[in-house]
Amino acid sequence: MKRIPSITAARVGGTLLPALLPALLPLVVALNACTTVGPNYRLPENAMVNAPYANGAIDGADAAPVTQQPVPSKWWRLYDDPVLDQLVMEALASNTDLRVAAANLARSRAEVEFASEQGGFSGKTSAAFQRAQESAEQYLLTEKIPVVNEGALDLSVSYEIDLFGKLRRGVEAAKADDEAVEAASDLARVTVVADVVRAYVESCAAADELAIAQQSLSLQRQRVKLTQRLRDAGRGNQPDVTRGQTQADTLAADIPRFVARRQAAQYRLAMLLARAPSELPPAALACSKLPHLKQPIPVGDGAALLKRRPDVRQAERQLAASTARIGVATAALYPSVSIGASAGSVGLAADLFGPATNRWAFGPLISWTFPINGERARVHQTQAATSGALAHFDGVVLNALRETQTSLSTYASDTTRADALRTAYKSAVQSADETHRLYVAGRGSFIDDLDATRTLTTVASQVAAAESQVAIDQVNLFLALGGGWEEDQKAASAEKVGAKMGAKMGAKAGAKMEANGGEKHE
Repeated sequence: MKRIPSITAARVGGTLLPALLPALLPLVVALNACTTVGPNYRLPENAMVNAPYANGAIDGADAAPVTQQPVPSKWWRLYDDPVLDQLVMEALASNTDLRVAAANLARSRAEVEFASEQGGFSGKTSAAFQRAQESAEQYLLTEKIPVVNEGALDLSVSYEIDLFGKLRRGVEAAKADDEAVEAASDLARVTVVADVVRAYVESCAAADELAIAQQSLSLQRQRVKLTQRLRDAGRGNQPDVTRGQTQADTLAADIPRFVARRQAAQYRLAMLLARAPSELPPAALACSKLPHLKQPIPVGDGAALLKRRPDVRQAERQLAASTARIGVATAALYPSVSIGASAGSVGLAADLFGPATNRWAFGPLISWTFPINGERARVHQTQAATSGALAHFDGVVLNALRETQTSLSTYASDTTRADALRTAYKSAVQSADETHRLYVAGRGSFIDDLDATRTLTTVASQVAAAESQVAIDQVNLFLALGGGWEEDQKAASAEKVGAKMGAKMGAKAGAKMEANGGEKHE
C-alpha cells in the first residue's frame, strides 16, 4: 500500500492547534465581556453597623476609669510587666488554637487558589497502544480478524467561557470566605492573649489572697495565744480561748482553697503555652502581686470598636460571601458555553499519523440543563441564606456593643466597690487596734476584741477579692474591645510584599545572569 508522508506527533500538537487559536481568541474575548448575574455586594444601608447608636461614644465609658484614646494593638504592654510580655509572646508562638487557626487559614487560601483556577483554558493529552484481537461477530464477519497493533494519540484544548459570571462570583465568594477565616484567626489571637493575661492575673491574685489569708490566720493565732495567757493568769476563761480557736480554724480552712485556685490558674496558663506546668517560667510561678495598669484603659468609640472587633469583620465577610453565592446560583439558570479544539491520530500502529488515521475537531459546546426548577430553588436558598447572614451580622454588632458596655459597667461598679472596701479596711484596722488595746488593758470584753478581729480579717479578704475582680474586669474589657491582632496583620502584609519583591528581584537577577552567560566560580 502506498504510504503518504505522515504527520509527526509534534506537528499534530504544535501546528494544528496553534493554527486554530487565532480564530478562537476573538470569540473568547467577546463572550467574556458578557454580564455577571447576581447582586453586587454592598454593605446594606440598614445594617446595624451603620446605626448612629453604634458609631457614637460607648455607653458606660463616662462612668468607668477609662479614656477615649485609641486602643493599642499590644494592650498587655500597658501592665509594664516583662514576665507577662514573655508569656504572651510564647503563647502567640506555640498555642494550639492558633496553630489550628493558621492551618484553617492556609486551607482557605488554597480554596481561593482552586476557585481562581476554575474555567479558562485547559488541555489534555492521551496516548494508548495495545495489541488486540477484535471479535469478528461484533462486525458481522465470519472470518477471524487478525491480531493487530493499535494506537491512539490525542491532544485537546478547551476554554470555558464565563458567560454569566458563575466563575467570577465563585472566586468572589472564595475570597470573602478567606477573609472571614482570616478574621476568625485574628479572633483566636485576641482570645488567646486575653486568656493568657487572665490566667496570669488569676495566679497572681490567688497568691496575693493566700498571703492575706495567712496573715489573717497568723493574727488570729496571736490573739488565741494572748487569750490563753490571760486565762492562765486568771483574767480570762476557757470559752474565750475556744471562741478564738474556732475563728482561727475557720480562717485556716480557707487556705487550701487559695492554693487550689493558684494551681488551677497555672495549669490553665501551661495549657495556653503548650507546656507542662513544671516548665512554666519560674518568675510566672513566683508571682504574688497583682499586675497593675500604668494608665487608664483607652477604649475609643463605637465606630472604632466595630472596625476593630474580628468577630464583626468575620460576620461582614460571611455576608459578602453569601451575597456572591446568589450570583453563582443564578448563573446556573443559564447555559454554559465552552469552545474546544482537538487533534490526534487513531488506528493501526503502523498507520498512525497517516491521512487515514489523523483527526481534528473545532467548535463550541453549549449545555443547558432542563428543567430549572431545582436551580431556581437553589437561588431562593442562597437569597434566604444571605438574609440570615445579614441578621447574623446585625446580631454580632449588637453583641459586640453589649459585651463592651457590660464590661465597662462591671468594671466601673467593681472599681467603686474596691475603693469603698479599701476605705472600710482602714477603719477596720483602726477599730481592731483600739479594741484589742482595751481588751489587753482589761477595759474591754473578749467578744468585742474577737468581733473586731473577725471584721478586720473579713474586710482584708474582701479587699483582696475585690482587687482581683477589678483586674479580671480589666482583662475582660480588653477582650471586649477586640484589640491585639493588628500587628500580625501588618506583619503578614509586609511578608506578602516582601515575597513579591523577592520573587521579582530573583527573576531580574536570573535574567541578568543568563544575559551575561552565568557567573564564574573559582
